[in-house]
Amino acid sequence: MSDKQAVIGHFDVTGPELDRLSAFYGTVFGWDVTSRGPGYAQVSTPQLNGALAETPEASLTIGVIVVDLDEALEKAVQAGGSVVMPATDNGWVTKATVLDPAGNAVTLIQK
Repeated sequence: MSDKQAVIGHFDVTGPELDRLSAFYGTVFGWDVTSRGPGYAQVSTPQLNGALAETPEASLTIGVIVVDLDEALEKAVQAGGSVVMPATDNGWVTKATVLDPAGNAVTLIQK
């Protein structure tokens, strides 16, 4: 990485019912979620990568690498999420998309 390259150092996932969101991200991905006051929690993950994609509508989606895609999909549904794109092999990785309890899209990626 060059000294001139900017890196992503933070992300926000927003929605109602912070307790449900905290439980979802802690349960599905094993992330450490720590309350930092009313309506806000800090989320710690091992790393963060990203991409640009051309689509008709603007959006921001977090892609999370998981060891077992089927297991992560089951956990997502059990934790109050829903599957909006089932496991799909795109030639590079197998991925799926879930909605968290607030309706935010999260892509699950199994390499």
